[in-house]
Parts: sequence; C-alpha cells; structure tokens
Amino acid sequence: MSSPNWKICSKMEIPCPRKNNLNTVVVVTKDMLLCSLVERTLKDVYNLVFFSNIESSLDYIYNSLPHLLVLDVGKGEPSVISMLNQLKSDPIFGQMPALMICDDVYILPAWDDLLVEDFVRKSAIETDLMLRVNLCMARSERVVEVNPLTRLPGNIAITRQITGRLDKGEIFSLSYADLDYFKPFNDKYGFSRGDEVLKMMGRLVLNIVKNRQPVNSFAGHIGGDDFTFIMEPDLAAETALEIMDTFDRIIPTFYDPEDRVRGFIESVDREGNKRTFPIMGISIGSADNVERHFSHYGEFTELVSEMKKYAKDSSGSSFKQDKRR
Repeated sequence: MSSPNWKICSKMEIPCPRKNNLNTVVVVTKDMLLCSLVERTLKDVYNLVFFSNIESSLDYIYNSLPHLLVLDVGKGEPSVISMLNQLKSDPIFGQMPALMICDDVYILPAWDDLLVEDFVRKSAIETDLMLRVNLCMARSERVVEVNPLTRLPGNIAITRQITGRLDKGEIFSLSYADLDYFKPFNDKYGFSRGDEVLKMMGRLVLNIVKNRQPVNSFAGHIGGDDFTFIMEPDLAAETALEIMDTFDRIIPTFYDPEDRVRGFIESVDREGNKRTFPIMGISIGSADNVERHFSHYGEFTELVSEMKKYAKDSSGSSFKQDKRR
C-alpha cells in the first residue's frame, strides 16, 4: 500500500492526505476497520495522521502539537487511559483537545478520572464522529488560548502558569527568548518565510525543553518573535545554550544562498533607512526565585525582561542569567 499522498505512521499504512491549511487530527487505534471509517468520515475536512498505539504517537504530538487527538480505548484499557491522562496533565499538551472512541458496552468512568473533552461510541462513528470532532475543535478555540501559528500556549496561559507557580511557592526558572533581526528578515523575504521561522522556533523550544525536563516544564509563545519557557533552575542555562546552538545551526538555511554566503541581507530599519543586517540570532534572558521572593508575577517578568535586554546588547546569539542574590 503506497502513494506519494499518504503518510506512513508507525507500522500501519493508512492514507493520510496532507492538505494545506487544514487542522490536523491524530488518530490512535489498532482497529483497521475503525481506521477506514474515520478516514472516510474526516478525510475531506481534516489532515489525518494515524498511529497504532499512543506510545508511537508521542514524538509526533510533541513535535507537531496537533489540533485534536482521537483515541480508541476499546473497552477502556487502563494503560491507554493512564497514558492519555498523563499527557493531558502536562501544562502544554493539556490544551490539546482529546476525543475518545469506545466500545458500545464500555461504561464511562467519572469525568474527573478521564481527561477528554468528548467521546463517541463505535456504533455511532458514521453518524456522530464529524459532529463530535467539530464540537471539540470549537470548544478548544473558545476555551483554550494558544498561538494559532505555533500551537504553543499564549499570553493568558503563560500568565496563569507564572502566577500559579508563585502562588504555590514553587521554585522555578523563567526565561524569555527573542529573535534578533527578525523584522528585516520578514520585510525582505515576506511573511510566509517569516512564519516558517517562527514555527521552527516554537518546535525547537518545545522539543529541547521537554527533552531536558519532561515533567512540569512549560513552553509558550508570547507573540511575534518572543517565546518563553519555565524549568527547574539548574536546567535553565544548559537548555538556553542548546536552544541557541541549535537555532544558530538551523537559521542560515532559511536565507537565500547568496545571502547565506555573504552573512547578511539588505533591508530597511524601523525608520525606513536601507542598511545591512546580519543573519538572525537569538537572545535569551533568565532568572529564578531560588533566593528571591516575588510577590507578583510582574516583578518576576520585569527581571527576566531586563536580562533579555541585556542579552540583546551583545552581538550574535547571547544568553544572560540573573545571578544576583
């Protein structure tokens, strides 16, 4: 079974049309008949990516942040439900809606024990699945605030994360990351290529943060070319340095060959004057509350912003961490 328009996921070869600008739905099931029903029902409206088990889907979910997870739990396998709840308990992936497909005889547990937005029984797939999927998408857009470009949590979720951790007395590090010379790049190459840079940056921050601290870390997209991440204090510096190093290796590929060889582009500054700009870099500022007490999240974010500004005063990619006690 093969076709250039199909995406092969895990060990299942299922047609997965890749249509531009369509929301992506990850479907997890071992049932080939169910795969065919879901594919036939949703293929014209959504991009579908199929996996045979939830474990094999995690890398894709971590990298792509799909718009919806559809999970076949059969008669309610405890291990599958446990992994789903663990995924949805994460402050980032908790914002991804999940729809459960279950057998007709499955007795639903208390909703407090099941972190899904909705469910559909297998006998109702052909009549109800599209409606349920559309409802999950609509609820997600109303209730959850994510950046539409990177799918990372936005400002409301970021503020809630910082405030909630401070209120609980958690010790953590907060970092801000900002791209250097992004506007001239956007002006020269256009918004489409600029958006690709931002999506790459979002994936980069999320992947590195989650690889270094899988549990209780957080990555968010403040807006534009500004990102943030929250980690344990002793992991912040090495994470920031890895983000910088990886970004510096990837970003030249977004430039035209001649500009990449020259090491700069010609564009206009904020005053409209023509000038040259180097290849984009990244500035990261970080602070923690190990020995400082912040009574309000604004005090914390102001200090981190100060560190980021300090980093931007340096040439090239730079990381500055507040070490004052």
